[in-house]
Amino acid sequence: MTIRLIVVDDDPLVRAGLSFMLGGAEDIEIVGEGADGADVPGLVDRHAPEVVLMDIRMPKVDGLTATERLRARSGAPEVVVLTTFHADEQVLRALRAGAAGFVLKDTPPAEIVAAVRRVAAGDPVLSPAVTRQLMSHVAEQPAPGEPTTPQEPPRRAAAGARLAQLADREREVALAVGQGRSNAEIAAALYMGVPTVKTHVSRILAKLGLNNRVQIALLVHDAGLLDLPDQEGDA
Repeated sequence: MTIRLIVVDDDPLVRAGLSFMLGGAEDIEIVGEGADGADVPGLVDRHAPEVVLMDIRMPKVDGLTATERLRARSGAPEVVVLTTFHADEQVLRALRAGAAGFVLKDTPPAEIVAAVRRVAAGDPVLSPAVTRQLMSHVAEQPAPGEPTTPQEPPRRAAAGARLAQLADREREVALAVGQGRSNAEIAAALYMGVPTVKTHVSRILAKLGLNNRVQIALLVHDAGLLDLPDQEGDA
């Protein structure tokens, strides 16, 4: 299957370089380019891409706002955000908005191609170690309006209440997703088949109104269910 891709970046040189590099892959077709997040709705309507590669910092409509608007639409394509920082709080906001992952602008070309392929196949572009780093980064600062030293922050209580909607087995799968485990690893750990794991993940996404596995991981983290220091040793 050919992956239909749109590249959105306000720097024409970066945009041209990405399009040239990605368009050279036999299974990727560059169907459109945009210079700002404001261009995204029209490009998506015209070209029906599977994936949008989106810069975060753009002058009129930034990539975060464009991602939020796009992922709120029915049948929206997957979004991979481009950034120069691997622990940028804006990247986390993009992931919460439904982006399937991110790539750094200095990532080797082959890895960017692989990232587009993975996202098109339904896999998030975040390693467990990077997921933990991002979640740890955002945890260092309270959410807007949240007390600085609470016993149970509102964000944690809200996340716990949402996860309480899950059945016991679904909750176990959600925790494993939060730990950065693949479907195969979850299947082995919980003694179930990979198709069953996929079914549970689909049900979790539907029940909680989430877009992808990254959002499950972030919700599990917000609920305080991950022991980040211990997890780090498993990377």
